[in-house]
Amino acid sequence: MHIYNTLTRRKEPFKPLVDGKVSMYVCGMTVYDYCHLGHARVMVAFDVITRYLRHHGYDVTYVRNITDIDDKILKRAEENGEAISALTERMIAAMHEDEARLNVLPPSQEPRATGHIGDIISMIETLVEKGFAYAAENGDVYYRVRKFADYGKLNNRQLDDMRSGARVEVDVHKEDPLDFVLWKAAKPGEAHWHSPWGDGRPGWHIECSAMSTCCLGDTFDIHGGGPDLTFPHHENEIAQSEAATGKTYVNTWMHAGAVRVNQEKMSKSLGNFFTIRDVLAEHDPEVVRYLLVASHYRSPINYSVDSLVEARKSLTRLYTALEGVEVASEGEQGAYAERFTASMDDDFNTPEALAVLFDLARDLNRAKSDQPEAAPRLAAELQRLAGVLGLLQQTPQAFLKGAQHSMALGEDEIEARIAERQAAKANKDFARADAIRDELAALGIVLKDSREGTTWVIEAP
Repeated sequence: MHIYNTLTRRKEPFKPLVDGKVSMYVCGMTVYDYCHLGHARVMVAFDVITRYLRHHGYDVTYVRNITDIDDKILKRAEENGEAISALTERMIAAMHEDEARLNVLPPSQEPRATGHIGDIISMIETLVEKGFAYAAENGDVYYRVRKFADYGKLNNRQLDDMRSGARVEVDVHKEDPLDFVLWKAAKPGEAHWHSPWGDGRPGWHIECSAMSTCCLGDTFDIHGGGPDLTFPHHENEIAQSEAATGKTYVNTWMHAGAVRVNQEKMSKSLGNFFTIRDVLAEHDPEVVRYLLVASHYRSPINYSVDSLVEARKSLTRLYTALEGVEVASEGEQGAYAERFTASMDDDFNTPEALAVLFDLARDLNRAKSDQPEAAPRLAAELQRLAGVLGLLQQTPQAFLKGAQHSMALGEDEIEARIAERQAAKANKDFARADAIRDELAALGIVLKDSREGTTWVIEAP
């Protein structure tokens, strides 16, 4: 297996620290609002990675944190007139609902920043003792960026280049404008914890260093996150963690690609910002998941109506292949599994893995008529391999008829139209029968005639 390492900028053979075990940490959500499509991308990407590593036989410890204290949370709670804990608990519950609908498995551990304040303070104390951090007169504690010789290695940046022309927060209490905060002194009435430097709360970057090392050790296999976290967040994590422990922090860094909406950056100011629940209110969750899986995890994804239409068509092809087949208990393993594994071993290449599924679906369709005895095992293999990607989790009947919210007509109305069409055909009014078929097709409802009668499925109009 080879994985692209953001740190080295190349694919590398993956060898975990402990044979048969994988330790992975992914930066999770700051829970002040509902999760958006960018969060969905990261959720699904690392869910697929976790599923495949386990499919490969690894015992995976997947840690994804929750940031439940920071400036945005304090501001939103104040705006809402609610307690911080009430806001964060509500958003955490919503996040869990969203990921469950996208068929994202829960992480092995889900530490919260507020549950690791003692560990955070301990790490900051170590950094102060080693001279990598200093307490300022205002009660804040800062990290000395220039003290860490390798600062910038993740993003291939030089310190002087960062400072030249960069937008750096001006703070008279810093020794250097590039220094970043580890501990923030509390303002009057603000949520806080006691520390050797006075009452305050942790900075964002130190939270992940403390939580990841507490859960996985000083060095672990994989650290992942969204594309916007490489700098400064992950760069700062490396500086803090390696200065504190004196050890390599992470062996492999992985970053998911960005989500674009109609080829534009997703942004509230552009009016193209979508929460996961906004999207799932209009579209089948499995169609959305397919869209997220269909692109390589490092590639950008374009979210649009057209892309969702194509995703539904693709899933329809796979489910149609399964339709009417009694699935065997074991799959027809062999060339399909080998090709699937080769694709996923190449930096989790899901587009190539999906191509294997479509070849398998094509052969399954042929087997239904040419080799019906082989169809059940082919169907089982299609379900098994698709399951590694978190797909084909519904029955063909449920998906092909579509979720109720996706249909322009209710099931009773569709059946009534079918009965009307059958009556028209019986009366040899074929023009009316064809018109009913065309009307339904325009709504994405495709009729299928057979000796047993007429059935229907939902396809993108």
